[in-house]
Amino acid sequence: MNDATFSSDTETHNNMANAIRALSMDAIQKANSGHPGMPMGMADVATVLFSKFMQFDPSWPNWPNRDRFVLSAGHGSMLLYSLLYLTGYEKPTVEDIKSFRQLHSPTAGHPEYGECPGIEVTTGPLGQGLATSVGMALGERLSNAEYGDTITDHFTYVLAGDGCLMEGVSQEAISLAGHLRLSKMIVLWDDNSISIDGSTDLSTSEDMHGRFEAAGWHVQAVDGHDPEAIEAAINEAQNSDQPSLIACRTIIGYGAPTKQGTSATHGAPLGDDEIAGARELLNWHAAPFEIPDDVLEAWRSVGAAGASTSAEWEKEFGKLDEFVREDFGRRQAKELPNSFDDAINDYKAKLVADPVKVATRKASQMALEVINDVVPETIGGSADLTGSNLTKTSQTAPISADDFSGRYVYYGIREFGMCAAMNGLALYGQHIPYGGTFLVFTDYARPAIRLAALMGQRAIYVMTHDSIGLGEDGPTHQPVEHVASLRAMPNLNVFRPCDAVETAECWALSLQSTDTPSVHSLTRQGLKQQRLTNTDENLCAKGGYILHEASGGNPKAVLIATGSEVEIAAEAREELEAVGIPARVVSMPCTELFDGQDATYRQEVLPEGVLTASIEAAATFGWQRYTGLNGINIGLDSFGASAPSPDLYEHFGITSDALVSAVKAKL
Repeated sequence: MNDATFSSDTETHNNMANAIRALSMDAIQKANSGHPGMPMGMADVATVLFSKFMQFDPSWPNWPNRDRFVLSAGHGSMLLYSLLYLTGYEKPTVEDIKSFRQLHSPTAGHPEYGECPGIEVTTGPLGQGLATSVGMALGERLSNAEYGDTITDHFTYVLAGDGCLMEGVSQEAISLAGHLRLSKMIVLWDDNSISIDGSTDLSTSEDMHGRFEAAGWHVQAVDGHDPEAIEAAINEAQNSDQPSLIACRTIIGYGAPTKQGTSATHGAPLGDDEIAGARELLNWHAAPFEIPDDVLEAWRSVGAAGASTSAEWEKEFGKLDEFVREDFGRRQAKELPNSFDDAINDYKAKLVADPVKVATRKASQMALEVINDVVPETIGGSADLTGSNLTKTSQTAPISADDFSGRYVYYGIREFGMCAAMNGLALYGQHIPYGGTFLVFTDYARPAIRLAALMGQRAIYVMTHDSIGLGEDGPTHQPVEHVASLRAMPNLNVFRPCDAVETAECWALSLQSTDTPSVHSLTRQGLKQQRLTNTDENLCAKGGYILHEASGGNPKAVLIATGSEVEIAAEAREELEAVGIPARVVSMPCTELFDGQDATYRQEVLPEGVLTASIEAAATFGWQRYTGLNGINIGLDSFGASAPSPDLYEHFGITSDALVSAVKAKL
C-alpha cells in the first residue's frame, strides 16, 4: 500500500468512525439523556469490525448465517443504532435517531430485541449480553455440526465494557465458553479504565488478561484507536482455536476536548459547548444528524456488500435435501413437527390406561422421553443436577468441545450463566433450550429469566424440588416465595402440574408458546395420578379447570390447589363429601393462563358466593384474588425446616385435615 492509499484509507476510516461519534453526541444531546462515552470511544473498533469483517445483509436481517453482533455494554446503544442506520437497515431511520429514548421510538435507552432489525438481543443489565452470546456461539457450533460449513459458519462478536466483566455472570460465561472451546466467539473489550464512579482502580485490580487465559481464551491487547492494529487482532482471533478476548485500549468519550478520558462522558450529554469543541477536534463540520454524502455512501456500501454473500448462501441452501430444507425452515418459524400433537396424546392415553405414582420431576423426564424423540431441536441441560432434575433422556448425548452433535449441555454450577446461554440458544433460532436446577436457585437465575420474558423467547426452566416436600435439606433449599415472585413477572408462564398427565400437558404448552418462556415447578416426592379419564383436549391450556366436581354439581366449597397439594385437596374433598358438604377441586397448574381466560369461564370454575379455599406449599401471596377476603388460604408464609417431608407438611398445617377443618369453620 502506498502512502497516498494509506492516507486515503485513514481519512475514510476516520470519517466513518466520526459519523458514529457525531450521531451519538447529537442524539444524546437532543434527548438530554444517554451515554456518549462508549460509542465515541469504541467507534474505531466498530468501524473496523463492520467494514472489514462482519458478515451481514441489512436487506435480509435474519439471514441464518449472518455474524451476530451483541452490544453487551447496552448503555452505549447509540453505537448500535448508528451502525444500523449507517449500513442501511430499515430501522432506525434518522428520524428514529432524533427520537432517541422517547416514547414509542424503536431507539430505546438500551437496545431492545424486536424493536429494530439487527438488534440480536436485549442488553443493558451488564454482563448478560456476554453470557447470552455464549448460547449464540454454542448455537452456531450445534448448527454447524448438523448442517456443515456451507450452511453454518460464522462468528459471534461481543462488545463488552469494564462493567460487563465485573459482573459475576461474566465469570460463568467465560468459563463455560472456554471449556467448550467456542472459537467462533470474539469479545472486544472496551478497556477504558473508567466506570461511573471514576477510574476502575477504585474498585478492581485484577489481571483481566490472566483471568481469560486461565479460562482457556486466546487474549490480545491493542490500541483501540489504531485501525490497522484492530484489524490484525481480529484476523488473529478468527484463526484461533479458542474463544478470543481483544482488549481494546480506548479513551472514553474520544474527541470531547475537555471531558474525554473521564467519567463525565459516561452517562450524561456532553453539552452544546463540548459538542462544538468535539466537532472542531474531529474535523466534523456537518450539521447535527447530517452525514456527508461520501461518508454515508461508504457506510451504505458496507451494508450492500452482504447481499451477494447471502445470495450465495441461499444457492447452497437450495442444494440441500428437500426434507432438510423444510425442517430448517420449520425450526426458524418456531413450528413443531406435525407428529407432535399425536405423540403427546398417545402418551397421555397410555398414562390413563396405566396410571403412575411418580414425582413430577420424574414425570417431566418421562414426557421429555416422548418429546425429544419427535422434536429434534430440543437442547437439554442442567446446572450440575442432572440426576436430580432428571433432564437427560436417551436421545440427548452430551455436547463437548470435541463433539457438538449432542443435545445435552453439562452447564456446571452456573445457574445464571445457564439461563443466559439458554436465551442465546433460543435467540439463535434453531433450537429449543431447556435447563434444570432447584427451584430455590431461580434466585441466581432470575435476571436471565426476566430477559427471556422481556424478549419473548421460548426458554423452558425445569425447576425441581419445589417446596418443603424436598425434606431434609431444609430451609436453605426449600422454596417459599419463589413461585409467587415468578408469577409476578410479566410474560412468564409458571406451571405447577399435579401428576404425570398434567406434566405432559404443561410441556406441550411450553413448547407451543413461541414467545413466552416457561418455568416448570416440579416435585421431589411421588404424587398419585389424578387424571384418570383420557381426553385429547389439553385441560391445562386454560390454566385452571374442574378436576373433581362436587356431587350434584353445586359446590358449597371450591378447593383450588396446584402441584403436590392437588392430592391433598382431593383427599379433603372426599372427607367433606362424606359429611354432606359438596366440594369441587380446581387444579390450577398455571395462574397466568387462567387469568387469560374470559370472565364467563373463570366464573364457571370459581363461582361467586361460594366459599373458596387455596392450598399450596408456598407463600399464600396472590391467592386472595381467587379466594376473596372471606376465603381460606393455606400455605407457608415462613421459612421451612429440616425434616422428612411428611413431618413438615404436618408441622406447617398443609394437610387435608387442616383444609377440612378450615372449610367447616367457615360454613
